[in-house]
Amino acid sequence: MFIAWAADKAGIGQYVGQFAWTPSHAAWFIKQGAWSRTPEPGALVFYDWSGGKSYKGVDHVGIVEKVEGSKIHTIEANVDKVWLKRKFRDQEKVVGYGLPRVVKEKMAAGEIQATEQPTAYAPALRSYPEPPASSPFDFLGTPHFLLACMVITTVVVSFRLAGRRRGTHRRVLSAASPITWSAPAPRIPPDDLIEEPPPRPKGKRPYERV
Repeated sequence: MFIAWAADKAGIGQYVGQFAWTPSHAAWFIKQGAWSRTPEPGALVFYDWSGGKSYKGVDHVGIVEKVEGSKIHTIEANVDKVWLKRKFRDQEKVVGYGLPRVVKEKMAAGEIQATEQPTAYAPALRSYPEPPASSPFDFLGTPHFLLACMVITTVVVSFRLAGRRRGTHRRVLSAASPITWSAPAPRIPPDDLIEEPPPRPKGKRPYERV
């Protein structure tokens, strides 16, 4: 669509073609005899990202700005998530090139008409059955239900984590508290079992020298 709009604004729409579906655009150049495998500045480059070489698989188109060896500088729209961008590409995914220059030359010679129909057409739209009737369980898949589940899960997990932390603090405090140990009292035998020391002999003391 961008190329058709730009060509119309430049006053060369009749040479470039006005097509929204890229296979039809490529087929138009083929029918006009303005199709080539060789790039040149000003040509329209048609890509097939799957690597095919048939115009029926074309899914992107750009404008050749400059040719540098086996690679091309292009101006493309709706690429890399931007509206318009310059690209430097190889020709691996290129199907072919449409040449507005050749269309203009043949049109001047009266050989072709710009209003001729292309040989490729957009696929027919598929018809789909009516959606089934709504069910009370449809609410289970809505964003509101999912958000409510997330909130409830978060609250439950928070309470459980808080309870575990309090239990850990109690265990830490109990382990850190001082431990008291009472030594057992000495056992004292009865008086009748206590032996008295033998009487000391009179005379010299055992530690006195002779």
